Amino acid sequence: MKWLIATLLFLLQLGLAHAAETPTFFDLSAQNIKGKPVQLSDYKGKLVMVVNVASKCGFTPQYKGLESIYSKYKDQGLVILGFPSNDFGQQEPGTADDIQNFCKLNYGVTFPLFAKNPVSGNEKQPVYKFLTEKAPQGQQGDVKWNFEKFLVSPTGQVIKRWNSRVEPESEEITKTIAQNLPQAKK
Repeated sequence: MKWLIATLLFLLQLGLAHAAETPTFFDLSAQNIKGKPVQLSDYKGKLVMVVNVASKCGFTPQYKGLESIYSKYKDQGLVILGFPSNDFGQQEPGTADDIQNFCKLNYGVTFPLFAKNPVSGNEKQPVYKFLTEKAPQGQQGDVKWNFEKFLVSPTGQVIKRWNSRVEPESEEITKTIAQNLPQAKK
């Protein structure tokens, strides 16, 4: 009997140690558009949509839809995080101030923006390394273009990934958001 209890305790401890080592989105940090460090744990408990954005892309008008769903769902626990990148066709050539001004003046963006950094290839930033590796089965791999969207659960796990062609206000996205909002889980 003592052997059984000791074995069970060992297995329980092993499981807890493994669980503690499993990284989540909220273990990461990134620089905001002003260059200040942000602990992504600040968003723990929220449903997070992460989008790689660019100002001179055919998908740039999606800023309007992103701001619309942010406005609609932010009081229910959704946050959108925009990560500018110049990876695809050099479509984000501006400085941090250029990007921020463009987003505010043209699309009224109020959701948080982060520093321009790579989202693909060997130089991709840690946030995108996590997202592309921890996406659901069949959705892993490098970002292919601007305005890909990742949805992260309030506990920090990647729930879903959408390619650039899926509009932010599409039924597919809004239904998934509504089903996963922190308030919807209560």
